[in-house]
Amino acid sequence: MAAAILRRARSRRRRPPASPRRAHAGPAPPRGRPAPSDPAGPAPRPTRSCRCRKWRRGSGLAWSMVGTRGVGREAAAAGALPGKRPPEPEPEPEEPSLLGAPAPSLGPGSDPGLSDSEESVFSGLEDSGSDSSEADTAAEEEDGASGAEQCSRTERTPGQQAGTPSPRTEVASVPDEDEYVEDSSDEEDIRNTVGNVPLEWYDDFPHVGYDLDGRRIYKPLRTPDELDQFLDKMDNPDYWRTVQDRMTGHSVQLTDEQVALVRRLQRGQFGDVSFNPYEPAVDFFSGDVMMHPVTNRPADKRSFIPSLVEKEKVSRMVHAIKMGWIQPRRPRDSTPSFYDLWAQEDPDAVLGRHKMHVPAPKLALPGHAESYNPPPEYLPSEEERMAWEQRKPDERSLHFLPRRFPSLRAVPAYGRFLQERFERCLDLYLCPRQRKMRVNVDPEDLIPRLPRPRDLQPFPTCQALVYRGHSDLVRCLSVSPGGQWLASGSDDGSVRLWEVASARCVRTVPAGGVVKSVAWNPCPTVCLVAVAVEDTVLLLNPALGDRLVVGSTDQLLSAFTPPAEPAAQPAHWLEASEEERRGGLRLRICHGKPVTQVTWHGRGDYMAVVLATPGHTQVLIHQLSRRRSQSPFRRGRGQVQCVAFHPVRPFLLVASQRSVRLYHLLRQELTKKLTPNCKWVSSLAVHPAGDNVICGSYDSKLVWFDLDLSTKPYRVLRHHKKALRAVAFHPRYPLFASGSDDGSVIVCHGMVYNDLLQNPLLVPVKVLKGHTLTKDLGVLDVAFHPTQPWVFSAGADGTLRLFT
Repeated sequence: MAAAILRRARSRRRRPPASPRRAHAGPAPPRGRPAPSDPAGPAPRPTRSCRCRKWRRGSGLAWSMVGTRGVGREAAAAGALPGKRPPEPEPEPEEPSLLGAPAPSLGPGSDPGLSDSEESVFSGLEDSGSDSSEADTAAEEEDGASGAEQCSRTERTPGQQAGTPSPRTEVASVPDEDEYVEDSSDEEDIRNTVGNVPLEWYDDFPHVGYDLDGRRIYKPLRTPDELDQFLDKMDNPDYWRTVQDRMTGHSVQLTDEQVALVRRLQRGQFGDVSFNPYEPAVDFFSGDVMMHPVTNRPADKRSFIPSLVEKEKVSRMVHAIKMGWIQPRRPRDSTPSFYDLWAQEDPDAVLGRHKMHVPAPKLALPGHAESYNPPPEYLPSEEERMAWEQRKPDERSLHFLPRRFPSLRAVPAYGRFLQERFERCLDLYLCPRQRKMRVNVDPEDLIPRLPRPRDLQPFPTCQALVYRGHSDLVRCLSVSPGGQWLASGSDDGSVRLWEVASARCVRTVPAGGVVKSVAWNPCPTVCLVAVAVEDTVLLLNPALGDRLVVGSTDQLLSAFTPPAEPAAQPAHWLEASEEERRGGLRLRICHGKPVTQVTWHGRGDYMAVVLATPGHTQVLIHQLSRRRSQSPFRRGRGQVQCVAFHPVRPFLLVASQRSVRLYHLLRQELTKKLTPNCKWVSSLAVHPAGDNVICGSYDSKLVWFDLDLSTKPYRVLRHHKKALRAVAFHPRYPLFASGSDDGSVIVCHGMVYNDLLQNPLLVPVKVLKGHTLTKDLGVLDVAFHPTQPWVFSAGADGTLRLFT
């Protein structure tokens, strides 16, 4: 033992002042991290980790761990070479690493097979005291005792000097009881010793911290990208339990116990499996008064002596109150803060509260009918009882039927008691408490100032002629550009041509089906009528009027030369036979789908057709001179009701059920979308100037749009009681008319001013009646005379009427 102590003292005296392994090379640690202290001295480092604190509390256990590991290795070496003592290794100088940090060296007591975490833990223990390997070597040279005896001999505390035996040898040599098994800390297994320093401070450094030996912990050379993570996720079966340690930058694989702990915490359970949260509560303090107190410590002396600190505080507060720096609290007024709302009101004023007070309504006193034994004249008969039950509750004079009972105790409970009490509460709550001053307003002032109808003449006022001849309802009509002739189509399968002035049927053309629409060509140099029958549009030359115009129309149609290679078209143009030409038919356009409307462009060369089919081919445009048909839309926008050409600009107005769209034909784009706020649009008409549009709907509304103002309706007129079937503008006079299923035609004055700052003037001037309702249908179509303030109407009674 003495020889070992002398040898250890001699080796300490020959040790250099600073070894390369202990030197701390490299840049200064970042801000917030304490610089590692020099571990060369004999005193232990005070702040290392929880393991250092554990070693400080039980040095005997730590030294026994180190000594046992060293003895085991030497015993293995001695077993390999019996009878020989291992030579003492000579200290070799270590070369510094390329990154500036000292390379770790393996001492005689270190195991090359240890992991990094274990090596760092044991290296911290070896640095804190004297060299345990030298002590093991000295003890082996002396007597070659066993590993346990050497461990007990070399134990010592951190503060003991070399050569002093430890008094805790017997306590630390007991392997069964470990007083630090249950000891834990937040930093138990953390290799990085930077503490709670933000890791963002190490973003510009190649390392992320320092281990227990003061060596740098370098970041990974390559950060895995998304492709590496995906490959790792596909190849590594334990990828789902692998997490990244932000303190070291390496991946850590969770054990089964750690995964189970995480899952318990995610489910809101306790981390300890053995913990029972539903254990019965233990009542530590009972309600019984016990003889002995819980604490019987005598009172302190300071509890009887006045405090000088409190005395100084009180003196300062008194001085502040005297100087006025602290205002004492004022006592609160206990009187209620109610006040009279009308106290400042003048009682002599007109609106005085007492003069304008209205008392609460009182209940009506019960009469003879409420008696339990009413007179016989108050008892209803059987007929009166049945009549009372058939009436509505609001129409009954009494809410009950009088009944007779023999005595008051035989009267049952009143069934409407709760309802009448509730109505009484409503009367008290909602009744007015003040008389309202009546405003003396002339009812005439509430009506807007409109011009008198006599000032808005001319407009049609009476029925002049009735055109009779159709055997079924007349669906459509059209007036020639000169205003001399009138064409009408009916469900009887015929087209009749009338003379306007005499109401004489000049010609009847059989169409072969129900005529849905008739349109006279607006060009005065062309005598042509378009008739929509089932899936065909017939072009008729009525041969009325000027013979030169009739001849030029036939020459125009016969001058067409078909192309050598006809292109595919959505409609087929067919020439009429000789027999059909004698009947006035010139061309036949077949579509394959039912045609609901046909209308001409203002110049008379183009014609728009509406088909009753879903899809983008609901609207087709035909060119008469080139006999070409085209579909202007690529996809459908709902069910199309009617279309109309703009009179001035290259626009096409398409009315669907809920909206009206305005398309630019040259640019092939949507210009505006009008929302009439109607359930179903039935008809459409455009003002001759082109800036205003009216729409009729089946919910008895007439909507006026100002295209320069907004896409919302400028005015909604609800003059009709039933659905509107047709609307029309006069080409010259400021008039527009609407026909409805109520059998009336309402003519309105619609003045549009050139001044854009002045709104249009809309005044209804006349209601024209004459048609009789047939099958709940009234007026089906209206049209104005091109030059006179006359209006034509077609009705379901099979007649046409002229109002002048």
